[in-house]
Amino acid sequence: MTDRDGPSDRDASLFAAPPLGEQERMVEAVLFASASPVSLKELFGRLPHGSDPAAAVENLQRRYDGRGVRLVKIGDAYAFRTAPDLAFLMSRETVETRKLSRAAIETLAIIAYHQPVTRAEIEEIRGVGVSRGTIDQLLEMDWIRLGRRRMTPGRPVTFVVTETFLDHFSLESARDLPGLKELRAAGLLDNRPPPGAEPPEPSENDTQSELFDPPPPEGEPAP
Repeated sequence: MTDRDGPSDRDASLFAAPPLGEQERMVEAVLFASASPVSLKELFGRLPHGSDPAAAVENLQRRYDGRGVRLVKIGDAYAFRTAPDLAFLMSRETVETRKLSRAAIETLAIIAYHQPVTRAEIEEIRGVGVSRGTIDQLLEMDWIRLGRRRMTPGRPVTFVVTETFLDHFSLESARDLPGLKELRAAGLLDNRPPPGAEPPEPSENDTQSELFDPPPPEGEPAP
């Protein structure tokens, strides 16, 4: 029945806050669905009128204590996070595929076949300069490392390949690198001679170092 002096019991129930247990469920749902921490102010705005989200959060924190996930306070907001002692389960190893530039491939090949080799020698063999970024990339990948300094003016550093490089290509040592004939057979070298040059006769004694050996200076016989 309707009371002339106020709303009926049914109408009053529409404005009553839900039980605290139900408020906990609401807060739990909001926090799980949110991609970022939620503040109490936001919870006040989402829950029904008269709710006490602070009490609901406190109860939820106790309920999740010791579980795989915990309700933690981040600044003035709250969020579910993995229990600190289980964080290791969330990490995973990923293999990052990195494509080497042609300059990096050539530089790496020269180092592998001519090590220990200085930067100036790499540039002499390639016929062009070697950018610092190319060397840095190979160093960062741990495929090359610094070798001993040359006992020449300026004492330039040399570069050599690393065990990581050998392991990646399943090589026991740099001596196991494929020779020139093997690289040609695998299609890794262009058999076409440079413009204006006669194609060289294949030799049974092709060596690894022939891959990037520079031509002899003018006026000097070839070795």
